[in-house]
Amino acid sequence: MSVITESGHFIVDGAGNRVAVILNLEQYERLREAMEELDDIRAFDEAKASQDEAIPLDQAIREIEQDRR
Repeated sequence: MSVITESGHFIVDGAGNRVAVILNLEQYERLREAMEELDDIRAFDEAKASQDEAIPLDQAIREIEQDRR
């Protein structure tokens, strides 16, 4: 069974508990993009907190390629 409220469109179980939500594609894409942005922010914050020495991108790529060989 589904229920539409002011806050969204939900799938509910027999007891009326919300068990899923239905989003239109635009809402889904906005949510997915926001999650990706948060992942990027978390990765940046972790990198800054690690106190590792920063190296140029081209050097990092060379080192990665050498490790693959």
